[in-house]
Amino acid sequence: MADQLDRATQDDLVRVAHLLADAARPETLRLFRNAGLVADDKTADGDGYDPVTEADRAAEKVMRAIIVRERPDDAIIGEEFGVKPGTSGLSWTLDPIDGTRGYVSGTPTWGVLISVADASGPLFGIIDQPYIGERFLGGFGIAQMFGPAGDAPLKTRKTRPFETTTLLTTFPEVGTPKEARAFHKVAAQVRLTRYGMDCYGYALLAAGQVDLVIEAGLNPYDIHAPIAVIQAAGGIVSNWQGGAAHNGGRVIAAANRDVHAVALSILQDAMDD
Repeated sequence: MADQLDRATQDDLVRVAHLLADAARPETLRLFRNAGLVADDKTADGDGYDPVTEADRAAEKVMRAIIVRERPDDAIIGEEFGVKPGTSGLSWTLDPIDGTRGYVSGTPTWGVLISVADASGPLFGIIDQPYIGERFLGGFGIAQMFGPAGDAPLKTRKTRPFETTTLLTTFPEVGTPKEARAFHKVAAQVRLTRYGMDCYGYALLAAGQVDLVIEAGLNPYDIHAPIAVIQAAGGIVSNWQGGAAHNGGRVIAAANRDVHAVALSILQDAMDD
């Protein structure tokens, strides 16, 4: 559908995406590193910890209100408030704070994820980090970041020997025990592995700082915006079978086709064991 959208529509979608990010920033910053922050646990059985805060809910509410006002025919899929149907064939996917565990811990690797998609997947996305003041954009011919150090184009890393690559993920356990074993087989063959990055890891991949992000157990709202940003920067995002990743689940994001192919082969061999 991206090819069917005229430039005016594309520009309008980008405009609205920025409105959403601008509105979410103060809602997230208001309680970040605030002693009054309260986090509820969304896990029903107490197995694990899945926090949600007033900031998550407030940021999503303000973004949804803007979409309803500016593009009332578009659908909305949000982590906190679910689905609003639409008739335009376009849907906005919102994660008001991706990385709430990091948010409640005071680390700055969380972010606001905003994307617009059609039935084939994400068309345009934003990864916004309000505390650092960085915004990463991708789609409709745009691959750009804005931040305190200035503006810069986004471009993923070129091919390098696999043993010299850098790999990121959020949780050391990486999903199920079997998925974790597969991940760690990749990690054993790279130079450097770092944990706890949330959506910021995908932004770093798009910015050419790292080579791989591998995760499992993702929801669509976790990955739609990163897909758009990374693909616009020249990278590849797929599931662990090499197919489309916009439905979430097991995801591998790579700086280029060569590193993607090697990592994907290792994951598939490990999952087949």
